[in-house]
Amino acid sequence: MNNIIKLQDLGNKDYKETWDYQEKLFKEIVDIKIQKRNNPDLITPNYFLFVEHPHVYTLGKSGDISNLLLSEKQLEAKGATFYKINRGGDITYHGPGQIVGYPILDLENFFTDIHKYLRFLEEVIILTLAEYGIIGTRSEGETGVWLAVGTPFARKICAMGVRASRWVTMHGFALNVNANLGYFDNIIPCGIKGKAVTSLHVELGREIDETEIKEKIVKHFAILFDSVFV
Repeated sequence: MNNIIKLQDLGNKDYKETWDYQEKLFKEIVDIKIQKRNNPDLITPNYFLFVEHPHVYTLGKSGDISNLLLSEKQLEAKGATFYKINRGGDITYHGPGQIVGYPILDLENFFTDIHKYLRFLEEVIILTLAEYGIIGTRSEGETGVWLAVGTPFARKICAMGVRASRWVTMHGFALNVNANLGYFDNIIPCGIKGKAVTSLHVELGREIDETEIKEKIVKHFAILFDSVFV
């Protein structure tokens, strides 16, 4: 069991480059797990990547392409790219002002329960929002973190989508902090019609310190996962 998590902040980085890097780390962990069958003393590493992407739309493996409301030319005009990827979930947007977190963990170092893993990811964000006086909640059947669930003003502030194989995770969450919400108008976010999207700066009426948010996310993640960040 290894509860140490290597933290890396990639800054502003192209989506495809980051995806390739995730795959590299993911494969490294899986390869070690295969070797562990013959050498039980081997230890699998864990990683946590922070990143901010240029404007990009990504569609999960079970997503519906019709939830992207732009043509290829319109995407180019908006300076955005599009990728169909290997995580769960439908379509989402990433861009400047949004904090994206990719935990690449061997869950056998923590617990082997994907449902619990997703709920813990949500809880990390819920606890972080609470520090700003914002009540984040879950919406039944809709992974992620929401505000004002059960009212006509329900709105999503954090999207989530993960991939897991051999108990190794990749992809993760996208928290709208200072994001330009206009880019969400070009999709049906997560394939859910009739529900709005929001951002921390909209809710609080001011620009938010993104470094401070990352520190709070790491703090709550470390407590919930009983882990140490290095």
